[in-house]
Amino acid sequence: MNIRFFIKASIIAGFLSLPLMVNATDLERRQSELKSIQAQINKQQSAVKNTNKQRERLISLLKDDEKAIAQAARKVNNTKLDLAQTDKQIAELDAKQVQLNKLKTAQQKSLSNQLASAYLAGNHDYTKMLLNQQSPASIERLLAYYQYLNNARIESINQLQTTLKELDEVQAKQQEQQSRLNKLVLEQQQQAKKLSQEQSQRQSTLTQLQRTLNSSGAKLEQLQIEEASLKRVVEQALMAMKNNPSYEGLSSRKKLKWPANGRIRSAFGSKRSGQVKWKGVIISAAEGQNVNAIAGGKVIYADWLRGFGMVLVVDHGKGYMSLYGHAQALLKSAGDSVSKGEPIALVGRSGGQTEPGLYFEVRHKGQAVDPARYCKR
Repeated sequence: MNIRFFIKASIIAGFLSLPLMVNATDLERRQSELKSIQAQINKQQSAVKNTNKQRERLISLLKDDEKAIAQAARKVNNTKLDLAQTDKQIAELDAKQVQLNKLKTAQQKSLSNQLASAYLAGNHDYTKMLLNQQSPASIERLLAYYQYLNNARIESINQLQTTLKELDEVQAKQQEQQSRLNKLVLEQQQQAKKLSQEQSQRQSTLTQLQRTLNSSGAKLEQLQIEEASLKRVVEQALMAMKNNPSYEGLSSRKKLKWPANGRIRSAFGSKRSGQVKWKGVIISAAEGQNVNAIAGGKVIYADWLRGFGMVLVVDHGKGYMSLYGHAQALLKSAGDSVSKGEPIALVGRSGGQTEPGLYFEVRHKGQAVDPARYCKR
């Protein structure tokens, strides 16, 4: 295991020095568009009409940035899972190789003992035994004994050959998995580079967007627009739920696990801005952490939503749905079935958030309800 760790570390160190081939066409386009908007803001920041137009363009650009981040993060996550699976397979092959080597040693020892016994017994001229008029019964017993020893040696040789063949196969698989591991390490380095570039681009866009939201009135207006966007998604989800098979729903008597580990940063019903209140909760959590489905169901929405970033909605049946927002990446698509506790997204800061966290809602027949009625630590 230490040798494999050393090999992997050497591989990673070597790959870090390689030029990473990243398709930057889309990224360059967004960077160019951002620079154009920045120039307009600097010239016309006092004009409300132009500022609103620039804000809409920035929000559109933010959507592109966050979708690009989601795609890169999903690839990184998939590669991470592949690496873990490959490591597991290599460990299993290592353990099998140890067992086969032990078996080979035991078989070689057994065969050696059999050959030594045959040598000590000496060579017997069965013709002389007959001419010396030895007892036919004695001769028959000796013949049976030597035939038994001969068969045992043949069986031991066959078993040893089978073990040696299995060892060769295991070693070939080990080389194959090690090659796969090397390739995955390289892919992970490339994907991490791409993710870092997209995050830098997104931060530049977000900085310019925040400059257009420097008044409380503008912020409140944006929250109202975001609320309207969420309302439309909920209405779409309610329509989709009519065509889905019935699931168990949720029960306040049967407490479920929260979708992510972390503290509640914004509680249900607390003031957000003006008369706008939180219809869900914000859970502070580490970026990239798994977001798990609170119960089984079917994904009825999985896309970017203004103000909430990458959003996923799950229908749990009997009028219940759960919504997960601000994700870094979505691991499921609309139409997918999910099981209770299954990873469905990664914690992020999409939707223009400056801190990582998960926005989480529970709704019954379209009405938001306190998630704490259903979830517990």
